Parts: sequence; C-alpha cells; structure tokens
Amino acid sequence: MLAAATNSIPWSLWILGGVGFLVIVCGLAFAIMTATRRYVHSSGKKQEPDAIAPRPNAEDPNAFMAASMQGVIQKLREQEKELELLHQRERERAQQTERLSDAVTSNMPSGLLLVNSSGLISSANPAAETALGIRSLPFRRYTEVFGPESRVAAMIDVCLQQGETFRREEVEYTTPSREFRQLGVTISPITNKPGEISGALCLLTDLTELAGLQKQIQMKESLAALGELSAGIAHEFKNALATISGYAQMIRAESRKGETWENADRILEQTRAITHVVTEFLKFARPLSLADEDVPLASMVDRLAEDIREAHPGVSVVVEGDYSEISGDEALLRQALLNLVRNAAEAAGGQSFGGHIALHGSMENGPNGPAQRISITDNGPGIPSEVIPKVFLPFYTTKAQGTGLGLAIVQKIIVQHGGSVEARNLSEGGAEFIVWLPTKRVASRTVVSATARS
Repeated sequence: MLAAATNSIPWSLWILGGVGFLVIVCGLAFAIMTATRRYVHSSGKKQEPDAIAPRPNAEDPNAFMAASMQGVIQKLREQEKELELLHQRERERAQQTERLSDAVTSNMPSGLLLVNSSGLISSANPAAETALGIRSLPFRRYTEVFGPESRVAAMIDVCLQQGETFRREEVEYTTPSREFRQLGVTISPITNKPGEISGALCLLTDLTELAGLQKQIQMKESLAALGELSAGIAHEFKNALATISGYAQMIRAESRKGETWENADRILEQTRAITHVVTEFLKFARPLSLADEDVPLASMVDRLAEDIREAHPGVSVVVEGDYSEISGDEALLRQALLNLVRNAAEAAGGQSFGGHIALHGSMENGPNGPAQRISITDNGPGIPSEVIPKVFLPFYTTKAQGTGLGLAIVQKIIVQHGGSVEARNLSEGGAEFIVWLPTKRVASRTVVSATARS
C-alpha cells in the first residue's frame, strides 16, 4: 500500500520539495558567512592591517574563510618564533651562568668536593685533586678517598646523617704517594627542603706549608732560648767538670786498685759522659757556619748505604730514585743524613724477620723552586703517635743511652740549608723521615742572642 501511495505522488512535487530544501540550506550557510564576515570586518577596524596576510575577498565566502584561516596561522607562526627566541635567550643565559660557575670553581684556590646523599663524590675541582693527590675524584666514595676510619670520613658521615656543620677543622692526611698533608676542612650540609639533606659540601685548604713555617718559627725560638741558656752555663759546667775530673784522677793515681780506685774511676766515667752532653749541647746551640759548595747527593747516599751495611750486617739497605747536586755544606749534610739512616737501622735491626731500609730520592717543586726530596723508610716498630710531635725537641729521647740531641741537630742542619725534615709512620708499618733540600740554598736567618755572640 505504501508503494502504491508513493507511486500515486506526482514527480513534480518531489522535485519542488528537493529544490526548496536546497534553497533553505544555502540561505543558512550564506547567513552564517555574512555574520562571520561582519564580525571579522568590525574587529579588523580596531587593529592594524597585517602586511603579510592577504586581504579577504568579501565577494567570495570561501576565499574569505581561507584568508581568515591563513591570517590566524600566520599570527600563530609569529608567536611561535617569538617564543623560540625567548627560549633561546634563556638557554644562552643559563649556559653563561653555568660557564661562570665552572670558571669560579675551577680557579678556586681551595678544594671543593660535593658528596651526594649516597656517599658518592658528584663533583670536584682541580684544587681538591691537587690537595688530596688523587685524579678523577668524581663517582668515587668519600670513604675510599679519605679512608673509612679517617677523621674527615667521620665528619662527612655525621654531616650527611645529622646535618651538622664543621668549620675550620685541621686534619692530617697522607696522599697515595705517601706525602703528608695538613688540611683545613670545612663541611656543611646541602638541603633542598627543610630537614631533607641531599648531600654535603666540603672545602679543603692545604695548610702544609703554613704548618711547616710555624714549626720553623717554634724551632728558631727554641734555638734562641737554648742560646741564652748555653751561653750562661756552658763554661761553668766545663770548669766544674774539669775540676771534678782532676781530683778523681789524683785519687785514682794515689790509690791502689780497690773500692777507692773503683769509685774514682766511676767519677771519671760520669764526668766524661756529662762533658759529652755539654759538648753536643754547645754544637746544637751554637750558630752553624755553613760552607757553600756543590754537594753530589748520589755519591753521598751510596757511601752512607755502604757504611750502614758494614755497621749493621743484618739490615738490607736499598738506594733508589733520583739525586741531584745541591748547594750546601757536604760534611754537615752527611752528618744529618747519616744520623737519620743510623736511627732507621737501629729501629729495623731488632726485627726477627730481618731489617730493611729504603732511601728514595726525587726532584719536586718546593715553595722556593726545585727541591730534592729524600725519603728514609724502615720496617721497624714505628714511632708512637704521641712521640712524633716531640722527636725533634732537644733532650727528648726514648733511648736509654741517648742525649736527645741527635734529631734536634739534624733538624737544625737541614733548616740552616733552607730545607725541612718531618717524621711520620707508614700505614704498612715502620717509620719514614722525609728531608727537603732546595737545589740552590736560600740563606736561613740564624737566631743568635747578644749573650751567645759574646
């Protein structure tokens, strides 16, 4: 029935209905385009015309829409270029700031270490590598660099765990090449949020040279005090000892061998011992007169090694490294080095597994130019830690028959040559004495009082 009804409608009515529908659709589209054109035209009066975007054609709606879209796209492109320019400027500013930060840290005279919360060194400047004597510090654990039992490692651990700050602490540090360093350390925590520690900042300052100068000043002050003392009592001591010795010789000469003769002999023995101490004391307190001659250290050290081998057959002596020719007094330098090597042989000679001494020479840069470094090591029991600061003090000795002036005289001779000497223990056992001598001697000012000169 529906098909029959449909077939009953004339074709003309179908055609008229389709045309009407198309007219309605076109009218609506034209109305929308006209409204859009008026809105864009009214808003365009308030802005400057774009020289780049093409002018829309009001007669053609499609062309008008295409031109409008092209203008919007052009505006977006311009804004994109402006944003890219701003981003590039910010990137250049950040790079400039980073370069400035790198330049500052690289040229800092103090060492800088950054340790993250996991205990790894994330950054280190060249001054830190120089102070610690280690290259390529980043990505190493601080316990590996300083040692798990060291004082610096303990301070860093407390800083990371508790956020405590350590200021101007002085610690002793030994480099992998066995060089002793006196370091000034400042450690502070790095916090991102309150109570959240993300790492530690360590500042390192090498105070070795300053500590050496302080020791030299103290030693010269001691020399001045000893000069005053020796000038006042040395002659009185010698006169009294000569009188006692004379009477003892008379008693022994007039007595037969017996108790009186033995007592007189003991008096003579003790007076000779005291005379030796006074003579050594005067050698130490009296200003040295140094010869200025070229001293070939290589041959001198070889002769010292031969002398020690003959005097201590059970001790092996090894000479290695480089030795130069320096300016100084050959006799006094031989006396100083022989005293150090003899002490090392006496310390190593008591070892059941055999004594061993090594003399190592090297040329290095000192504060006043090229310097000769001589290291004397032994495999003995080492030096007690509480004794090390006192080994160069006059009259301080741990030997039953020692005068306590041997190492004091050694230090005086080396300092008079413009050098320095230090003592320390080795981690593997034994002791080491390190002597620094400038290749060209710098005159050292001797402290002598007016009473001593008279």
